[in-house]
Amino acid sequence: MPSALESPEGGEEDILRYEEVEGDPVSPMDLSELLKEGTKESHDRAENTQFVKDFLKGRIKRELFKLATVALHFTYSALEEEIDRNKDNPVFAPLYFPVELHRREALAKDLKYFYGEDWKEKIQCSEATQQYVDRIHHVGQHEPELLVAHAYTRYMGDLSGGQVLKKVAQRALKLPSTEEGIQFYVFDNISNAQQFKQLYRARMNALDFDKNTKERIVEEANKAFRFNMQVFDELDKIGRSLAEEAQDGGFPVHDGKGDIRKCPYYADKLGTAGPGCPFHAAVGLARQPLVQLVLAACVAVAAGAAAWYIL
Repeated sequence: MPSALESPEGGEEDILRYEEVEGDPVSPMDLSELLKEGTKESHDRAENTQFVKDFLKGRIKRELFKLATVALHFTYSALEEEIDRNKDNPVFAPLYFPVELHRREALAKDLKYFYGEDWKEKIQCSEATQQYVDRIHHVGQHEPELLVAHAYTRYMGDLSGGQVLKKVAQRALKLPSTEEGIQFYVFDNISNAQQFKQLYRARMNALDFDKNTKERIVEEANKAFRFNMQVFDELDKIGRSLAEEAQDGGFPVHDGKGDIRKCPYYADKLGTAGPGCPFHAAVGLARQPLVQLVLAACVAVAAGAAAWYIL
C-alpha cells in the first residue's frame, strides 16, 4: 500500500490529504479517543519515571543516552520488522507509513556516531528491552491487530514529546547543530507533525474493529507503556551506578572511552553477569576496614622509613 505522503515535492496532494482529516468529527468510541483516554494514566506514570524527569531537566549522561539509543534500536528493529510483515494485512495496512515513520536507519546513524563504524559489535540488547522486543514479535506474528497499539504508542510519542527530548539532548550533551546523534528524533519526510498525527488517527479510526478488539488494543497500549517504563527503570539504575562510581571512588571504572558495556562490572549491572571488573574489584577491596587498616600501617611504616632516611 503506497504511503500517503510519498510525493517527493510535498505538493498540493499531500496538503489536501492532510486537510481531509483535519476537521473530521471525533466520537468517544473512535479508537484514537479510546487510546487517548485509556492510556492517560500510563502516560502520566511514564512521564514521571526518574529517568524521564532527569532527562527533561537535562541530567542525562552521554553513556546513558547511548544505552537508551541502543534500547531504541532493538525496539524499533522488532517493531518495523513486524510492521513490514503485516503491511498488507487489513488490520494494519492503513497505518503503513515506512517513508515517514520508520526509525531503523536513523537509529543506525546515531549508533554509528556514538560507537563508530563497528557499532553492531559493541551493543547488546538489555533484559528489559528484550522483554519488550519479544512481546512485539509475538503480537506481530500471532495477534497483528494489536500491533496498532505498539505503533501508536511509539510513533505518536516520537512526534510529540520526543521533539522536546531532542532539544534537551542536543543542549545537554552538546551535540552538533547538524543533528548528529539525534537523527532518531528527526522526521525529514513529515512537514507538519500535527497534521500527520491527525491523518494517522483518522486512519486508525477507520480500521474495522469491534468493541472487544478496540478494548484489547487499549490494553496492549498500556502494556507497551509498561515495557517502556521497565526500560526507563533499567536505565535509571544504570545511571545511578555510574553516579555512585564517580562519587564513592573518585575514579571512573574506565577512562570514559569505548563501550562501557564491555566492562564486566556493568554487564553484571545489566543482568549479564560475568567476572568483576579488576579495577572495580580493587577499589572495592580497598574499602574493606581490615584492608584499610593494613594499608594505613604500611603507609605509617613507609613514612617512618622516609623520615629516618631524610634525617
